[in-house]
Amino acid sequence: MSPAPTPATPDPARPIAFVGGRVCSMDPRCAEPEVVVVEAGRIAAAGERAFLDAWPHAQRVELAGRWLLPGFIDAHNHLSIAALHPLWADLSRVRSPEELRAALAEQARREPGAEWIRGFGWNETRTGYTPTRPDLDALGFERPVFLAHYTLHQGVVCSRGLDALGIGRSAPDPPGGEVARGPDGAPTGLLRERAYSEAQGRSLLAYREPGRWGELVAARARALLGDGITAVHDAACPPEAEALYAELARSRRLPLSVLALPHPAALLSRLDPRRLGGPKSGEGDARVRTGAVKLFADGGVAPALDVHVGGHPVVMGQCLPGLREDALRAAAHGYRIAIHAIGNAGVDAALDAFEAVARAHPSRDPRFRLEHASLVAPAQIRRMRELGVVGVVQPGFLHHMGEAVEKVPFEGASWMAFASLAQAGVPLAASSDDPCAFHEPLLTSARGTTRITGSGRVFDPAQSLPYLDWLRAYTAGAAFAGAQEHERGRIAPGLQADLVVLEGELDAAQPPRVVETWVAGALAWSGVAERAQNR
Repeated sequence: MSPAPTPATPDPARPIAFVGGRVCSMDPRCAEPEVVVVEAGRIAAAGERAFLDAWPHAQRVELAGRWLLPGFIDAHNHLSIAALHPLWADLSRVRSPEELRAALAEQARREPGAEWIRGFGWNETRTGYTPTRPDLDALGFERPVFLAHYTLHQGVVCSRGLDALGIGRSAPDPPGGEVARGPDGAPTGLLRERAYSEAQGRSLLAYREPGRWGELVAARARALLGDGITAVHDAACPPEAEALYAELARSRRLPLSVLALPHPAALLSRLDPRRLGGPKSGEGDARVRTGAVKLFADGGVAPALDVHVGGHPVVMGQCLPGLREDALRAAAHGYRIAIHAIGNAGVDAALDAFEAVARAHPSRDPRFRLEHASLVAPAQIRRMRELGVVGVVQPGFLHHMGEAVEKVPFEGASWMAFASLAQAGVPLAASSDDPCAFHEPLLTSARGTTRITGSGRVFDPAQSLPYLDWLRAYTAGAAFAGAQEHERGRIAPGLQADLVVLEGELDAAQPPRVVETWVAGALAWSGVAERAQNR
């Protein structure tokens, strides 16, 4: 076993020189420097070993042949939501009403004073079981029960929950949402898309108390450091979370950097005009900065599709109303725009909105973000390139989405067409969509290369990208998506010294592991220290 790269914790107040390893800078001007010098939290120099002569008293960090890369940036993460998940019943392995009863009974005992009994993560594709309203009613709880699907785009509530939400037999579907109903017209308890998001927002109100929520966010962020993640783009950040991040940063309790994409508390909701008077895209500092306003073109479990299968047209889902108007309004107030679009019809709606913004503001660098872009056609890829759209994609989706679609041969459009996007010149930013999918960049990147789905099959291998390309998308590409390329994402002079030390080869078949994570020139996570602490 080779020695640990850092025998003692360096003093971040003094210059630090990383030597003796392999450096992948993600900067074409100096792709593989021999030495990297950090001073005052930033990259001071990267290049030949002779650079050390200018820093004779720098502390040496011996990499011992390991890799040094920029810290990973998860360009689509739901940190403020994922931080709350440990509070609730984990339903990811629940396969029967009996197992559901046990999980929720434990949850009820654990939080006796909570207004709602909450569970998350049920996944019928993996377990073969979908909880129902009768299942929940049979549990006999005196409090409403809310179960969130792993996608965060649908959920199930009990009868008490429907009453608490005011959803009765005559309640209409909200625009862009669905209250599922049985043959008799009564709600079944299943809520999809915007109907789900309104219920999700209501049941979360009690959990947004800043003290406990802040502790949970900080703990979740520390865990992400162990996977080499030094920054996240919170892809649907309500005002309460924006304020929480700002307070955590002020009190120096935020372990990583956050780019907050403003969005109402209820996922999938339309733009709240009141937010437009707040901080604009780009405002803030290296620790917490405001990103693009987040909008939705379609749903997650019901994406907008307009495709052909076996020569026959198939139209599913729906485009959510108000997208173009909200995009134009946000842009007029100086915001960049990020739009969620999974289905190809959703992608068309998003591109139409981007085009309207580009016509209204022709001299502006819009830095449009298309979140997911999961099903795209060649003509749409060309439009993305022409409009300067960044594809914020999720290579880890090969695991669950690939398994769901690998047997459905859509014609004229491709799922997770990463190679086609890259070859057309569309900039790619990599991300996880955590907690909706696994978040580790070294593992999600491997999926994007191997194209192996949850079934073990290889899905559309022509759309594979090299492993190093994915790591670039997790660093320089993600920084570009956030308009932060002059702040982070590369090992280049003047940029923030967020770094990750990896052991092993940059190989998708056997991904390396994170040994150390550095934030602003200070050692923030060490595998050696972590193992010693857990002994």
